[in-house]
Amino acid sequence: MELSDEGMFGSSKSAKRGSQGEEIEMIRRQFLLGTVSAITAIAVGRASANAAETVKVGLVLSMSGPFSQYGRQMENGIRLFMKEHGDTVAGKKIELVIKDDGGLAPDRARRAAQDLLVRDKVDILAGFTFTASAMAAAPLAKEAGVAMIVMNASSSGITSASPYMIRVGQTLPQITEPAARYAGEQGYKTIYTLVSDITAGHDAEASFVRGLQAVGGGVSGSLRVPAQNPDFAPFVQRIKDAKPDAVFVWLLPGEATISFIKEFNQRGLRAEGVTMLGTGDLTDELTIEATGEPGIGVVTTGHYSMAHASPKNETFVKAYLADYPQDKWPNFLSVSAYDGMAALYRGLEKTGGDASGTAITDALKGEAFESPRGPIEIDPATRDIVQTVYVRRVERVNGRLSNVEFHDFPKSRDTTQ
Repeated sequence: MELSDEGMFGSSKSAKRGSQGEEIEMIRRQFLLGTVSAITAIAVGRASANAAETVKVGLVLSMSGPFSQYGRQMENGIRLFMKEHGDTVAGKKIELVIKDDGGLAPDRARRAAQDLLVRDKVDILAGFTFTASAMAAAPLAKEAGVAMIVMNASSSGITSASPYMIRVGQTLPQITEPAARYAGEQGYKTIYTLVSDITAGHDAEASFVRGLQAVGGGVSGSLRVPAQNPDFAPFVQRIKDAKPDAVFVWLLPGEATISFIKEFNQRGLRAEGVTMLGTGDLTDELTIEATGEPGIGVVTTGHYSMAHASPKNETFVKAYLADYPQDKWPNFLSVSAYDGMAALYRGLEKTGGDASGTAITDALKGEAFESPRGPIEIDPATRDIVQTVYVRRVERVNGRLSNVEFHDFPKSRDTTQ
């Protein structure tokens, strides 16, 4: 599942439709206002703090509100890694300090990051479910010289906001372009797209179309639906009337994805042989059971499935279910957070415990290791994630719906950077 940055710019009626770089710059300027005094305070004593015996990691997570389950997934992944590997690395004890950003609230995320840096005097920032939150914190981290490990925020190019930012999650183009390549391999001639009418949806649509064009294809129609409480009936009927070979879907995860899958089935598109393609948001482990039988056969691209067949993932899933049975299943967020801590530990090991932004960032450029999701590495030029993207199909396995991988695109990276 690729939880993207739903709602961070509002609906398309009010959002500016410039390039992604312009949007990122707009966010950067917005959140630089009012931070000068805080940044000055952060810088004081940073060198002496790095000499301490404890490395404090400030986590900005969504622990309340409609996205609280995502914050729990991330915290679970972080704590599971520390349980397995201990709380000391390179002679430094790791201390976690968690601040809640409340979900899609960039002002609150900025305040959380500021409090972590100024009051709690953390050495490293990490977490960040949404791009708006990461971009709100980036100016503070940049001026303070603090490493920032982004565990999800998925908009393209955000690592340019701070030279100390490392991303270990995923990017939206990195996931959608393989979906287009797969569609091209299948020889689909007519393809519709349907996305939530927000910036993240527009980005998903654009990168999918770009991927199709790269393999000599194109779309025959594009639909954008309201982000909140959409009525899918008229949109699905338009797709049905067009009789395409496939439809690519990106929607806000949760009720919208469940409703669309059911409407698609009820109107007979699956029975007529129309293939539903999407990103992992469409069939996330936390929501797929709610779709029931209509979810079977949906094809998605993503960087993690609980059903991924590897010894490391089998061990990870078993440990997660044992420690956090109340949170059902591990998903992409728990894995990305787990890997974020793995990266942090590796960085500290390579620097001998030096937690400064420059030291950690330099240590992680080009770093590669095996994750429960498969092999991952940090691009030394962009400081962004490079990983395998899998094509999965929803099947019933051992009594539950699972995203079963059947094809992959190794070493996938964000080609828009």
